[in-house]
Amino acid sequence: MDSKTPRADVLGWILGFLRPYKLKVVAALLCLLLGSIAWLALGQGVRLLVDEGFISGSVERLNQIILMLLGITAVSASAVYCRFFLMTWLGERVSNDIRLNLYRQLLTLSPSFYARLRTGEVLSRFTADTTLLQTVVGSSLSMALRSAVTVLGGMLMMAVTSLKLTALVLLAVPAVLVPVFFFGRRVRSLSRESQDRVADLGAYVDESLHEIHTVQSYGHEAVDRALFGNHVEAVMASANRRIRVRAALIALVMFLSIAAIALVTWVGARDVMSGVVSAGQLSAFLFYAVMVAGGTATISEVVGDIQRSIGAAERLKELTEAQSDIPELAEPKQLAKPVRGELQLQALQFSYPGSGGENGNGDVTPALADLNIHIRAGEKVALVGESGAGKSTLFQLLARFYQPTGGRILLDNTDIAELSLDELRRQFALVPQESVIFATSVLENVRYGDPQASIEAVRAACVAARADEFIRELPDGYDTYLGERGVRLSGGQKQRIAIARAILANRPVLLLDEATSALDAVSELKVKQALDVLMQGRTSLIIAHRLSTVINADRILVLDKGRLIAQGSHNELLTSSDRYREFASLQLLSEEAPLSVPG
Repeated sequence: MDSKTPRADVLGWILGFLRPYKLKVVAALLCLLLGSIAWLALGQGVRLLVDEGFISGSVERLNQIILMLLGITAVSASAVYCRFFLMTWLGERVSNDIRLNLYRQLLTLSPSFYARLRTGEVLSRFTADTTLLQTVVGSSLSMALRSAVTVLGGMLMMAVTSLKLTALVLLAVPAVLVPVFFFGRRVRSLSRESQDRVADLGAYVDESLHEIHTVQSYGHEAVDRALFGNHVEAVMASANRRIRVRAALIALVMFLSIAAIALVTWVGARDVMSGVVSAGQLSAFLFYAVMVAGGTATISEVVGDIQRSIGAAERLKELTEAQSDIPELAEPKQLAKPVRGELQLQALQFSYPGSGGENGNGDVTPALADLNIHIRAGEKVALVGESGAGKSTLFQLLARFYQPTGGRILLDNTDIAELSLDELRRQFALVPQESVIFATSVLENVRYGDPQASIEAVRAACVAARADEFIRELPDGYDTYLGERGVRLSGGQKQRIAIARAILANRPVLLLDEATSALDAVSELKVKQALDVLMQGRTSLIIAHRLSTVINADRILVLDKGRLIAQGSHNELLTSSDRYREFASLQLLSEEAPLSVPG
């Protein structure tokens, strides 16, 4: 969505979140109306105070008027309390409903979406923009509505008091409103630009802190400080333009409003001197004029916040309406139970969206090209090939994180495109090379594979994954908090937690980006023992980095530039495939066993 999105669309989107709380909205508006009427009634109290209290000299009448003014003030204060509570509650509720709606939507979007939009920018919209919207709905919008009612009511009471003086005020109104609308449009545009710069800032902070080890290892702090400074200055430059326009708007409206009141006061004073109006009527008129001027000034101040909130709402609406590029059928098929885990890749082709890789003819080089592979249920298959051969891409396509550009994938003879994403992904357990550990307890990290699992089931999975032994030594055992990204665990311990998670999930197909490639000998042995348990009875696809993996596999698939160029056992491929023999001698060096071609 661009900055020219119709404002009505954005306002309609916000009103959609207010609709479930319409009774509270109506109550808040009634309180707002009651409070405004009470304030307007004070003007008549001022007129009576001057004409019937001060000038007439009646103490009894003065006492009655003072008591009346206190009563009106009490009603107004009660209305203000209710309005403030209800509007602030609505602001909090709406912003949190938007966050819930937005988070649900973000979880449905494919990795390609996050490849286009940085996580830091998403977080900026998720936090800063929703907070701004909360402030506007809970405060600024209330102030604007109250001020609008005050201005309209004040103008009406001014007309009742003196049509002549009101006509003079009306002549000044266009002079005040024109800059409000003119500058308001400019503020809206500059607010969106300012929020985009803040999002860039958040994205940079997120990236640099996420990779703090690399930043500090390379002594890149000074460069990052300088680059961050550039982002901060970009934020300030954008903010300066916005603040300058808002300041000009507020100053101009204030000057024009006070000038109009001064002019009207001068004319009114002459009318009092000539006996056309009473002193009380002029006092009431000036009271209303000040209220109208104050309301107009308030509107001019909060209009900037409202314009900023429209920019924020545009960005949030843009996210909530983002669609996943992975299509789902309205009536998906169901897999026959139990799922065996047989996989067939038929003429499979894939190129990453927006891929810049090109071959000599200027065409985009596919990540996978015409793959035809049949993996039997329960078979253990190793995938080997150089970086960029398509191994990880194949894993992504099996779970439908991306949509093939050609061909299809069958799971138990059912096209995975005909399954719901939930049904499909519940058949796969993934153990990545770099295990993902969440900032929660050991128990909840393992339970990620089955959120409803009992503590006994979690412990059994950890025993099978050779993880129970070190978990019991942690300060709080299974309740130990592991810190962000598992900073309290070693690499081998993280891998065993990830394997326990996959064991607990108990899924028929295992996708393993071999988890032992960066471990010491002791950790590697324990992880291998855990993997042996995990792979029993499951179809297993393993991205192989070590010789022991390919030797123990039922079959090896050799990929090169997205194509299957050879398959067979280790010994068969040493004899039949020059490419595999070269790859084995150069890449599978973590085992010190000599490579020899079988005689």
